[in-house]
Amino acid sequence: MADHSTFSVDHSFRAFVEALRADNDLVEINSEIDPHLEAAAITRLVCETDDKAPLFNNLKGMGKKGLFRILGAPGMKEILDKMLSASTLPPIPPTIVPSGPVKENSLVGDEIDLTALPVPMIHQADGGKYIQTYGMHVVQSPDGSWTNWSIARAMVKDRNHLTGLVIEPQHIWQIHQMWKKEGRDVPWALCFGVPPAAIMASSMPIPDGVTEAGYVGAMTGRPLELVKCDTNNLHVPANAEIVMEGTLSISETADEGPFGEMHGYVFPGDTHKWPVYTVNKITYRTNPIMPMSACGRLTDETHTMIGALAAAEIRKVCQNAGLPITDAFSPFESQVTWVALKVDTAKLRAMQIAPKDFQKQVGDVVFAHKAGYTIHRLVLVGEDIDVYDGKDVMWAFSTRCRPNADETFFEDVRGFPLIPYMSHGTGSPNKGGKVVSDALMPTEYTTGADWEAADFEHSYPDALKEKVRANWETLGFRKLD
Repeated sequence: MADHSTFSVDHSFRAFVEALRADNDLVEINSEIDPHLEAAAITRLVCETDDKAPLFNNLKGMGKKGLFRILGAPGMKEILDKMLSASTLPPIPPTIVPSGPVKENSLVGDEIDLTALPVPMIHQADGGKYIQTYGMHVVQSPDGSWTNWSIARAMVKDRNHLTGLVIEPQHIWQIHQMWKKEGRDVPWALCFGVPPAAIMASSMPIPDGVTEAGYVGAMTGRPLELVKCDTNNLHVPANAEIVMEGTLSISETADEGPFGEMHGYVFPGDTHKWPVYTVNKITYRTNPIMPMSACGRLTDETHTMIGALAAAEIRKVCQNAGLPITDAFSPFESQVTWVALKVDTAKLRAMQIAPKDFQKQVGDVVFAHKAGYTIHRLVLVGEDIDVYDGKDVMWAFSTRCRPNADETFFEDVRGFPLIPYMSHGTGSPNKGGKVVSDALMPTEYTTGADWEAADFEHSYPDALKEKVRANWETLGFRKLD
C-alpha cells in the first residue's frame, strides 16, 4: 500500500487537513480546550461567521494515547462539482488492501470506554455527548450485494454502546429491516475522518442498492483503498482516522436526543427510542483526528453538503423526466428546506401547459423521489434569477408568487420529520407539508417576460455603469468585488 501521505485530497482526510493548513484555512488550537461545550461553541461561532476551520490539538481528557483531536467545521465545498459528475459514470470498485494507517492502533474489550474519551457535548440542551455527527456508518445487506455508507447522528450510551437515528426510508433503515427479517443484528462499522469524497457520497441521495464505494471511484477516476474490519466482514477506508466495529441491534433500543439539528433548534426533553450500537473494537491512526459538526443555524456542513447535493440530484431527476429545468440549488437562507428550480421558459411556452398543471408535474416527480425527501418547498423561477443567490430567489418568491393562488400543495407524500414544523408542528410528522411555489409570472408561460428589473445592472446604460464603477473608489466607496 502506498504511504498515506501520497493520497490526494479527495481520497484522504489527513491530506484534506494538510490542504486546509497550506491554504491558511485552518486554525490550530494548542491550548487546552474542554470537549464539554467549549470546542463546539468555538466551532459554532466559526460556522456563523464563515471563519477558518478549528483543529483542537489539546482536548481535556485526551489521555496518554491522544484519543483524539477534533476538527470542527470540516466543510468540503470544493469537492461538490466532482461529486455531481459521477452519477452517469460506470462504478469503479474499490481495491481491498491488507492493511492501512487505520490499523496502527487498536482497543478491545475492557480497553474500550467511550465515556472516558473526549467526546464533545455540542449544545447545552443536548441529551448526551454526540460522538457521531460527521462520521460514516457502514452496513451491508444480508446477501452482501449492497454496502451502504451514510451519515446519521449517534450519542454515547455507556462504555461500549451508542444510540442514534435509524429513520425510515433512509438506507441504513432499509438494511436494518433486512437483517430484522433474518433475525440477526446488523454487522456495522462507524468510520471517522474518511476520504472527503466518501463522506460526500454518504450525504448524497444515491439510489437504493447503489454501493457508494464504486460511486466514489467513478467520481475520482480511481478505486478507493479499503481494508477489512477485524470483527466482521465489512470493509472500511484504509486511511480513515478512527473506525469503530460492532453491531447494530435489531431489538434493543435506548433513549436518544434531544440534539440541535441542521434546522437550528433544540427541543429540551425531546427524547425517543432508537436502536443501540455495540462497539466491539476500535482501530485508529496515531494521533487521530475526529471531525465534528456543531450543526445549527447557518452555515455549517449540513447545509453546504446536504442541500446542494439534494438539489443537484433533483435537477437530474427533473431533466430525466423531460421537465425544462436547467439549474437547481437549495438556498441556505431556507435552512436547506427549499430548492429553487430555474425553468427554461422558452421550452415551457412550447409545452403550452397551464401553471397549475406544471406545478403538479414538478411536485409529482420530485416529492416521489428520494432526492426530494428532505425538501419541502420547490420554488420555480425564470432565467433572470440566479438560483445560487439567495437574495435573487427570495426576491422572485416574494414578488412573483401569489400565496395559495400560485402554489400547489402536496399532503400525501413522505415528509422529513427533523424539520421543526413537522415534528413539533400542527400536522403529521412524517407526511405532507410540501409545496410547489410558482414564481414564474403568467407572461413567462405565454409570451415571455414583460418587465425590466429596477436595479443597477438593468436600469442604466452600459457606458454610465462603466463610468460609475471606474470612479467608485475615487468617490470614497469600498472597492467593488
